[in-house]
Amino acid sequence: MNTLRRAIALVVTVCAAGSLAAQSTGPFVVNLLPSDLSFNPLVTYTTSEAQIYAGIYEGLVAYDPLTLDPTPAAAYRWEVSADGLLYRFFIRPDARFSNGDPVTATDFRETWLLLLAPATKAAYASLLDVVAGAHDYRTGAVSDRARVGIRAVSDRVLEVQLGERAAHFLRILCHHSFVPLHRSLREGGSFADPVALPVNGPYRVASLTDELLVLERNRHYWDRAETAVGRIEIRLSDDYAAVTDAFNRGEIHWVRGGFDLSRVERPDSVVVNALYSTTYFQFSAKRAPLDDARVRRALAMLLPWQQIRGSDFLPVPARSLVPQLPGYPTVEGPTGPDVGGALALLAEAGYSSGAGLGEIVVAIPGGAEARRVAGMMKDAWESNLSVRVRVDTVPYPRYFTLVESGEFMVSTITWIGDFADPLTFLDMWTTGSNLNASGYSSREYDELVRSAMGQTGGTRYETLGEAERLLLHEAIVLPISHPPSINLIDLSAVEGWYPNLLDIHPFKYLRFASGRPAPNVAGR
Repeated sequence: MNTLRRAIALVVTVCAAGSLAAQSTGPFVVNLLPSDLSFNPLVTYTTSEAQIYAGIYEGLVAYDPLTLDPTPAAAYRWEVSADGLLYRFFIRPDARFSNGDPVTATDFRETWLLLLAPATKAAYASLLDVVAGAHDYRTGAVSDRARVGIRAVSDRVLEVQLGERAAHFLRILCHHSFVPLHRSLREGGSFADPVALPVNGPYRVASLTDELLVLERNRHYWDRAETAVGRIEIRLSDDYAAVTDAFNRGEIHWVRGGFDLSRVERPDSVVVNALYSTTYFQFSAKRAPLDDARVRRALAMLLPWQQIRGSDFLPVPARSLVPQLPGYPTVEGPTGPDVGGALALLAEAGYSSGAGLGEIVVAIPGGAEARRVAGMMKDAWESNLSVRVRVDTVPYPRYFTLVESGEFMVSTITWIGDFADPLTFLDMWTTGSNLNASGYSSREYDELVRSAMGQTGGTRYETLGEAERLLLHEAIVLPISHPPSINLIDLSAVEGWYPNLLDIHPFKYLRFASGRPAPNVAGR
């Protein structure tokens, strides 16, 4: 080794040592509400999974923790053709799975094709419909994988051919459904033992019980020197009082869900910010009588919307599905009550005064607010119609399974956008979308959403707004509120955690504040 090389090696060694010395050994302790964790990013559904998967998997691009803009991840750069239809991604030479195997363009191509395969029934597969041939392959119209515009040009270069321009395409790819799976998992391997999973994110699973998930730094991760916390402990508890008390004692550093506000000793640790989200009730259109838009609209018109969306109960009442963004048109759903109009619609549909509708079952996961709204639905429908309404409380996580399956009549859910764009709320209602649990289908609606794909700016927003007006007019979805994000975290002690519209906080960027010991270290 010559003198210059020795000097460079010394600088690299010193810098690496300094970086590693600055790392916090942890553990950094988080509380999430319990849910069924599959560890398979292709069939994910809950926000708890989203937070965990952002730590153990990594796509071509990832969310910037502050701006949420796409930032280089497994791909260190990309090129886009002048017509916006061809994307070329360049994979990092040092991208590795946790078992040391390289991450290649083929890993991405084969994983995305598995995601699109009809048998997979992946929730977010329809977001790739902008890729040439992806929709036809996903829906089974064609079976030739070569007709899908995803090509591994070499081990390090992935090309994606779009069928039409899509300004939101890179933002889509930040989602954890589009990460690469190791070949062993694509070819029939099991996700049952998460400790054994080869993953490519900054962390790997070290252990898992019903109450605790432990992540440790992935020593093969390309950016491991900048992954500050060596160990993440994720408690899975819905004991709100115990979780809050543990936070007060410094035993938990971030509570993402499940705390008792009245027990918090430091109010400045409660971080509230706007969230790109909507809580709504939805009808199933899979069977009569709710497959008739007149019936759904009549039921919506009977509801006392002013009371349901009253400011005494909701900080941000929602008249639209899509939260307001600059430039997006004002869209409003049904208002009421309009008893006369509702009865006329029901008579036209063949259900005079509600006769023949049968029992209406409203499924909720519990919680005071869901019970309040469901109770008002029951009162309004039973007092104005010849109908019986039953409110069925289904506990977590079984409730998510019920909603995913579409085996409900009326259900409620809070949807948090996967990217800050109206399409994250509107694409899920298109015919054939794997997120379309309600079974809603409208050729006019599909065409409006499809038309917006190739548009930009204000024209695109106007088209999407028109699609939303149709969706709300047909009353498949009943917006209730735009809930804020509420987290419990001491931001004077934690760095790299930023309030944002999607409530996404990648573990990779978290670290204890400079000059301060990790909370509770002395007590261990």
